[in-house]
Amino acid sequence: MSAVRVWSKPARVVLVTAGVGLLACTLAFLGALFLHVAPENSASRAYRAEVDAVVYPEFEQNWKLFAPDPLQRNVTVDARVQTIADDGRITTREWRGLTEQDLAAIRHNPAPSHADQNLLRRAWDFYESTHPDGDGQAVAGSRGQLAEQYLKRIALQRIGRGGERVLQVQLRVGTATVAPPRWSTESVDTAVHTRELPWWPVDAEDWRGLS
Repeated sequence: MSAVRVWSKPARVVLVTAGVGLLACTLAFLGALFLHVAPENSASRAYRAEVDAVVYPEFEQNWKLFAPDPLQRNVTVDARVQTIADDGRITTREWRGLTEQDLAAIRHNPAPSHADQNLLRRAWDFYESTHPDGDGQAVAGSRGQLAEQYLKRIALQRIGRGGERVLQVQLRVGTATVAPPRWSTESVDTAVHTRELPWWPVDAEDWRGLS
């Protein structure tokens, strides 16, 4: 028979302490996730900064516990650029459908990529959350500037340089409410509402890291 291993008292103390610590960390993490997805309450308001520090960005959830909020609108994003040739001729290119590119990559694909499904949509959600009053000055300071830069770089990566220097880029967004099911008596406006963002200047730094 093999001898039964007997842990020394210091080893048992270390093991118990480590186990208690891991259990406490796990419970704290699960508690933070619960407060993040639960309806707003006094605890989530009191510890909002601590909860956000645990959840963002790796464990973010865009749904709420007990009340999932599915998307109720269709958003399409287009972009165009203004370029200058070597002879000084300035050209405004046609609109490029960025959302159309994503949909083309998703359709009939049994395993569409996360980027095709969510990158552009989340970038626009980020922009809207930092520009609640429209296309004017962002209300979230550096986060607003980051949202603009994020959208700009996505558009530039999708369109590419095309052999000429890009002076500026512009985005156009169309929003339409999803029609209710046939059996519903609800009446909603399903027309597409379009808004054009301001032209954003483009410099060499905006292309850094873009393939």
